[in-house]
Amino acid sequence: MDWKLELVLIPVSDVDRAKTFYCDQVGFTLDVDHQAGDEFRVVQMTPPGSACSISVGTGITDAEPGSVKGLHLVVFDSSAAPVTAGARWTGTMC
Repeated sequence: MDWKLELVLIPVSDVDRAKTFYCDQVGFTLDVDHQAGDEFRVVQMTPPGSACSISVGTGITDAEPGSVKGLHLVVFDSSAAPVTAGARWTGTMC
């Protein structure tokens, strides 16, 4: 039996800023941006070539923004990663 990690919830303080960072600056694919009222919004994004996505949003987790630690985004060649000049890579993701 295979076990696969397919989704990680990332608590953020600004959903639109996180979406812009991951999609427009880092190059993640936007899979879902769904809002159901003022209390629920989910934005799911996937890194290129990855089987695991991340989700940010409103009403999807009680965890504090910035509380997720120790996740690793692995690339073969960091100098070739799709980070534009507008996103200064610091090793920290939004």
